[in-house]
Amino acid sequence: MQQLVTAPEDLIEAGFILSGASAGTRLAPGAAPEVLRSETLGWVHLRAAHPDAPGWIVDNLSYLDPTIIDALVAEETRPRITRIGDGLIVILRGINTMDGADPEDMVSIRLWIDQKRIVSLSRRKVRAVADIARALELGNGPEDCAAFLAMLVERLTFRIEAFWSGIEDEADQLEEDVLEEGHDALRQQLVELRRRAIILRRYLLPQRDALRMLQGGHPDWLEQDDLRQLEEELDALERVVEDADAMRERMALVRDELAGQLSDRLNRNMYMLSVLSALFLPLGFLTGLFGINVAGMPGASEPVAFWLFCGGLLVVVGLQLMILRRLRWI
Repeated sequence: MQQLVTAPEDLIEAGFILSGASAGTRLAPGAAPEVLRSETLGWVHLRAAHPDAPGWIVDNLSYLDPTIIDALVAEETRPRITRIGDGLIVILRGINTMDGADPEDMVSIRLWIDQKRIVSLSRRKVRAVADIARALELGNGPEDCAAFLAMLVERLTFRIEAFWSGIEDEADQLEEDVLEEGHDALRQQLVELRRRAIILRRYLLPQRDALRMLQGGHPDWLEQDDLRQLEEELDALERVVEDADAMRERMALVRDELAGQLSDRLNRNMYMLSVLSALFLPLGFLTGLFGINVAGMPGASEPVAFWLFCGGLLVVVGLQLMILRRLRWI
């Protein structure tokens, strides 16, 4: 009989019994391996970044298929749901809620779930895991593996929708700012919104496809009520993915509007410079002509010649303005 390896105190982030008379009881680190081997449904959530996590899984869950163990300890993950026998490998993404982190840098949570055990891991804290643990402590948590999966997907999707709602509010405000007074500082906000929408879509597209596949081929322990709840979460993800696609097009239109406004402003500035250049070109010619230091310059010995010359320049400017207005240049 294989000897069970006790988990370090900081390896297991959450552990509970989900079924039977002890449902809702928190698992001690030493009791977790035995519960996962028994007929009692237990859930253990491990810190995947802990150096002892891969070894603990190999030592205590060696009865699982090697494919399952490889999926749980893999460095890089992509959202997917794969059925193996009567269980599921589930890899999903959730919003990163850690302080100072970019929320769109989504956190991966990977699970093996069947009727007897649930093993989950994440490299960073996932609020959905904390929600489930809190619900179990209060006595209203999931009572079987199907309810656990449905609640996990629901809590992940809830925060994704809330985060996306914030992005849409920012997009609405950005559109209003661009229409009221577009300026170059808004360009960075526009780029940032497009970047976040693209990143979110990149993660959610495979997550949506994974939930679609689960609807098509699922274990028997996923009953119709659970499938309907998962279908609701699938619809919510569909909306976010479609909105992310629309957001890219929407921001492209805002970018064009902003570029048009900046171009118009530049054209107006260039137009004013051109008008001023046209006004001062003959004035510069005349002042240069009458400023030459050669003999025979008319009025050089007349005291009022300077003021007569200035008056003549004003007449020239007036004639220029009249001509430009008739040509509708101003």
